[in-house]
Amino acid sequence: MDLLKFEERAGVIFKNKALLKQAFTHRSYINENRGLGLGHNERLEFLGDAVLELVITDYLYENLRDSNEGELTALRSALVNADTCSQVAQTLGANDFLLLSKGETKDLGRARQYILANTLEAIIGAIYLDQGYNAAKDFILTHVAPLIGSIIKAGAWIDSKSLFQEKAQEHFSVTPVYKILNESGPDHDKRFTVGVYIASDLFGKGEGKSKQDAEQEAAREALESKGWK
Repeated sequence: MDLLKFEERAGVIFKNKALLKQAFTHRSYINENRGLGLGHNERLEFLGDAVLELVITDYLYENLRDSNEGELTALRSALVNADTCSQVAQTLGANDFLLLSKGETKDLGRARQYILANTLEAIIGAIYLDQGYNAAKDFILTHVAPLIGSIIKAGAWIDSKSLFQEKAQEHFSVTPVYKILNESGPDHDKRFTVGVYIASDLFGKGEGKSKQDAEQEAAREALESKGWK
């Protein structure tokens, strides 16, 4: 694994290369290669998630002085969610360095997007441990924060649940109902699949690390399917 190529793309040269390799190591790879003595990236992901949220919160607070708390919260959510993180990871070519099980390697759909999003958070955690907060902040401001313009332009920060409820009441005079369709993963890394219904009709499905994230994804899909965005 030639990590130098990734370091050049990311603009960060690691002192401890093992940290960066761990950031790319998925739990499924460890399960198939227990004798290698590698650690998976979940603890780094946990750390990086917190650093990412803090940096983006500070960035939005300082740069969007006319936005209220609700708008800032929605924009932050759009900047740190799985879609944005996986997009950044793909732009950096993280997919070329992932260490996955044979089964996970074959899955190139939504599950891979979540893996890439988690990997980006793990990379941020690794940068924080290797070089400190300021280096992690510089990485985030270089690769994540600039997406705020396209997010605002596309309206991706809008609260999809609120908008779908408004449209559902306008067109059907009913309030949509959200139901959990599936839960997967260990307790520390749950994935939820949620469906949004009007009466008995399924209008959209979404996945997320939390029920709330999954509901937002379901509402976003429902809005798109009805052409209401």
